[in-house]
Amino acid sequence: MIARGRRVLATESQAVAALEHRLGEDFARACRLLLACEGRVVVTGMGKSGHVGSKIAATLASTGTPSFFLHPAEAVHGDIGMITARDLVLAISNSGETDELLTILPVIKRLDVRLVALTGRADSTLARYATVTLDVSVPAEACPLNLAPTASTTATLAMGDALAVAVLEARGFTEEDFARSHPGGMLGRRLLLHVEEVMRTGADLPAVRPETPLSAGLLEMSRKGLGMTTVVDEQNRVIGVFTDGDLRRALDGQVDVHSNRMGEVMTAGPKVARPRMLAAEAVHLMEAHRITALPVVDDDGVLVGALNVHDLLRAGVM
Repeated sequence: MIARGRRVLATESQAVAALEHRLGEDFARACRLLLACEGRVVVTGMGKSGHVGSKIAATLASTGTPSFFLHPAEAVHGDIGMITARDLVLAISNSGETDELLTILPVIKRLDVRLVALTGRADSTLARYATVTLDVSVPAEACPLNLAPTASTTATLAMGDALAVAVLEARGFTEEDFARSHPGGMLGRRLLLHVEEVMRTGADLPAVRPETPLSAGLLEMSRKGLGMTTVVDEQNRVIGVFTDGDLRRALDGQVDVHSNRMGEVMTAGPKVARPRMLAAEAVHLMEAHRITALPVVDDDGVLVGALNVHDLLRAGVM
């Protein structure tokens, strides 16, 4: 069983590797057509080609090229109305002779819609209709009967990825663009979420004055549950913080929690975050300085919020 599995993987990897040497002007033309498309890229294919086409459409859509999948069997019963003259059709068929696909080709031709074909036969009907044909042929399927679409679908999927990524780079698509189309994913949260959206505010903010006794500062830390308290001046500007680490150091120094003041035991000039800072930047700041909480200040240094690692974990940023 292991040997058979390895044969399948070897066959499919060879099929994908062979595509690299076929990429030439036709591939560049296909990319230019995708870039110039003023509407949407309509991907279509039957059976296993259709499943691959659905994935290619999803990849294009998530990387800056508006796209959707159109089932050719549904297209002949009205859904072909989804295609407009501004669109581009990306049709997939290993044989290039799929009946359901051939039925809609004349309609696509009459609409004067550009057609990019991914097929294993350059002399097929689909290829003759196409504006550009990309050769995704394979010497043999990984199936021992040479029947089940295996190596051919893998090669087609890889070609679709090559198109999507080449166009992505040519379009200047950025991480921020990707995040906007993936707001529910980890990357989206890291690139779109700002500190002000996860920070604690108002009565949840721990804050004491420099003259506050250490004992009262400890009570403030316990009440607010951030693992620290800020120390602020009369204008509510942050001048220091007192953390669990500061407490351990203070106890090692045998300070008196009743007589010592917060200004004597605080860490002055602490690291702070800004409201519009990306939450991911706050994570980096914490990791770089080995701290677990940050005050959030405005441009004047006035305390407006605070957050700790638990807030960032709940937000899914780390």
